[in-house]
Amino acid sequence: MTPPADLSPEDAKLVTLAKATRARVDAAEGAAVRDTDGRTYAAASVALPSLTLSAVQVCVAMAYASGSRGLEAVVRLAATAELPVTDRGVLGDFAGRDVVIHLGDPRGSLTFSGRLHQF
Repeated sequence: MTPPADLSPEDAKLVTLAKATRARVDAAEGAAVRDTDGRTYAAASVALPSLTLSAVQVCVAMAYASGSRGLEAVVRLAATAELPVTDRGVLGDFAGRDVVIHLGDPRGSLTFSGRLHQF
């Protein structure tokens, strides 16, 4: 894994959004994305008896439903420092292999900064 680099103000905003969204509902994960038009989307993971979605999946669904054509950056905050295979798949489908990825713990401390193709 690549250690996190200095964040741009735009990516730091994504960390703040992911952290606040996860904390608001005490979810396992929080995520935030920035689309290719500069719009941001933040979500928490969903764990219902009839529906389970990762925070990244919810963010991508919101961006897609809003007419976005792709993503520039993704932040995922969770207890695990890995990007799950299902999240890799949805990001590869929607954002492409060069999308910027930042992973961190629930407090917002980043442990990885890089691109999807590094996984």
